[in-house]
Amino acid sequence: MFAYYFNLALRSFKRNKVLTALMVLAIALGIGAAMTTLTVFHVLSGDPIPQKSDKLFYVQLDPEKAADYKPGEEPEDQLTRYDAEELLRQHHAKRQVMTTGGYNAVQADNSPIKPFMLSSRWASADFFQMFDVPFLYGHGWSAADDAAHAHVTVIAKALNDKLFGGADSTGKTLRIEGNAFRIVGVLNDWSPQPHFYDLNVQSYGDNEQLLAPFSTAMDLKLGRQGSMNCFGDPTNDDTAINADCTWIQYWVELDSASQAGDFKAYLDNYSRQQHDAGRFQRPPNTRLRNVMQWLEYNKVVPGDVRLQLWLAFGFLLVCLLNTVGLLLAKFLRRSGEIGVRRALGASRAEIFKQCLVEAGTIGLAGAILGLGLAELGLFAVRHRPTEYASLAHLDGSMLLLTFVLALFASLLAGLLPAWRAMQITPAVQLKTQ
Repeated sequence: MFAYYFNLALRSFKRNKVLTALMVLAIALGIGAAMTTLTVFHVLSGDPIPQKSDKLFYVQLDPEKAADYKPGEEPEDQLTRYDAEELLRQHHAKRQVMTTGGYNAVQADNSPIKPFMLSSRWASADFFQMFDVPFLYGHGWSAADDAAHAHVTVIAKALNDKLFGGADSTGKTLRIEGNAFRIVGVLNDWSPQPHFYDLNVQSYGDNEQLLAPFSTAMDLKLGRQGSMNCFGDPTNDDTAINADCTWIQYWVELDSASQAGDFKAYLDNYSRQQHDAGRFQRPPNTRLRNVMQWLEYNKVVPGDVRLQLWLAFGFLLVCLLNTVGLLLAKFLRRSGEIGVRRALGASRAEIFKQCLVEAGTIGLAGAILGLGLAELGLFAVRHRPTEYASLAHLDGSMLLLTFVLALFASLLAGLLPAWRAMQITPAVQLKTQ
């Protein structure tokens, strides 16, 4: 019966080409706008590390001065170097990482490529295991390398391709700001979006091209990039261990809610000890948020993207209302045909089904055209000067959702016209024939 109704729908389209084209275009325009904005929102609001986002927690302490303190206010987003190194030394979590960004000149030994600048990352050894970073060659450095301030580095696949032609470069020398570093690992493709582990440099886009031990970077004064807040007496070096400046991101891995509760208590106790020692002037004010809570707190999805999403779905609603009117006009123009079918024994339910199949077919046609419009919209997004522009691509789930949304929207638009059509009285229509 479905095939029969589908065949009737195709015949109806041929008889009313202009009206059908208007309905398909209305659905397509609404679907194209909705899927463009929904795809961007989907990409920006996704879980960057779904396999363990509930086990990774971002640490916040409050080392600021007592002036202007308001009970319950949020603490600093980052840690001072002293606190980060002390928490790392005490090691109260399964794994823990202190990290910050950098921007440096690099060059490979015996390479014809001149030195060039790229983004870098300084971190402690647990970075790779904690964040499930995949390796193409070699491995990360160890805690012993951290302690020894070893001149070792891990580079990204793109940098390895550029400098070494994609070959295994472990054991070779890379110079960072003129300092020789031994390559111990090459990362495979790895680019979590957003960059949850450090939202201060950028939230989206390409990852850093090289990583090295934090301790080594500080020894060599390789510099840093990202936000910094200094609240104490000025010093000659804001990155010194005794500087009252927050600029380091600190993450811990905890396997259960009970461990998270215990670690939160540990942070409160640590803050209390620092308060008693005179370093902290405020009472314990700590936070421990998992990955998705941290992203939500930082509102990583731009406000204009959320606004565009609501506007696009509002536009889809307007398109659906226009489609309702067009379907209603189309079905009522066929009152005679429907009356004959009713007189020949078709039930109201069958008329209702026939009309919904026709509406659904229009929706599928609209989905195909809307998919093309969505691709054009995403093409335009990819050419915008935003850090997330390159991420605007339809994946399999969004492709499927395009057809589901179009079918649902068209069936929804067809409910009222189909209900009105099935109310047609056959006797009245037959008298007018």
